[in-house]
Amino acid sequence: MAEETNNLLRLNKHLALSLGVSRREADNLIDQKAVKINDSIATLGARFKDGDTITVNGKKIASKTEYQYIALNKPVGYVCSRKQQGDHPTIYELLPQELHKLKPVGRLDRDSSGIILLSNDGDFAYHMTHPSFNKVKIYNVRLEDDLAPLHQQMISDYGVNLEDGASKLQLERMNTSDRKSWIVTMHEGRNRQIRRTFGSLGYTVRKLHRTNFGNYALGDIAPGKFEIVDNK
Repeated sequence: MAEETNNLLRLNKHLALSLGVSRREADNLIDQKAVKINDSIATLGARFKDGDTITVNGKKIASKTEYQYIALNKPVGYVCSRKQQGDHPTIYELLPQELHKLKPVGRLDRDSSGIILLSNDGDFAYHMTHPSFNKVKIYNVRLEDDLAPLHQQMISDYGVNLEDGASKLQLERMNTSDRKSWIVTMHEGRNRQIRRTFGSLGYTVRKLHRTNFGNYALGDIAPGKFEIVDNK
């Protein structure tokens, strides 16, 4: 592994993964002399080997990180953050305490619902979210007004210009009698891109529900519930 030197592992990275904190917070724990390796107080920059005994404030943690992956069906009204924003709850209120160390892989805004992945595997998060890996995302979108055929063609064939670059989406009607409900497929993941794309042409998105993210599909996961998944 790139993070290993002579089979020694970085302590701050391991603490961050095991405790669900940032590496800076892990360094603060070490600096506060709260961390021990084999009963010796750890120092900043410390490394350890598999099998060493690591304790934080006297509580033993595993010396080998076990990666976890879950798929959550996020309901509308929840934010993908550890901190509550105003009166809006966070997705962590839907999870048991032992999963609070997991971090969201990408985001869904507060008014959107559907599949959100969480993990403590940084490499997994990078491969799922970096544009170079071209992960497909599929959404069910409901507009306030009918989408004009000309605007459908603009979005699908040419794209529309946003402040952060052109946005091109694949659009498919959910049924032939309705021009408000669309299946939207995209390969990017810019902030509120779908809402901004339709908004640039004067449309308001009333519902945005993500059903697929890369190799993962929402399936029959109920709103507010989660399933443990594998690293695909």
